[in-house]
Amino acid sequence: VQLQACGGGLVQPGGSLRLSCAASGNIFSLNTMGWYRQAPGKQRELAATITSSGVTEYADSVKGRFTISRDNAKYMIMLQMNSLKSEDTAVYYCKTTGRTSRDAAWLNYWGQGTQVTVSS
Repeated sequence: VQLQACGGGLVQPGGSLRLSCAASGNIFSLNTMGWYRQAPGKQRELAATITSSGVTEYADSVKGRFTISRDNAKYMIMLQMNSLKSEDTAVYYCKTTGRTSRDAAWLNYWGQGTQVTVSS
């Protein structure tokens, strides 16, 4: 399973960005998908996740500003980020738990990351 993320960039404080991540390859089933982020000098942290049935979870720092959504038919997740702050600057990684066949183990897969920079 491969994950391809896109949509990062440079935005001013208060602005918006939309990230997308598409899974491809030998996919039998995907479970929870999500976005994690890692700022310079900090550990990677959860930003938002969404289950296959649409249940979402957000970090307290992004609640009310970020919205995660999912298209199960296209194996895609999106992250709409509004009211961006300088502290949102980080590399954003998409992640999924999936399996390649009915008998295969559930494994974690990570995308390559996309840079989000919030600066004036």
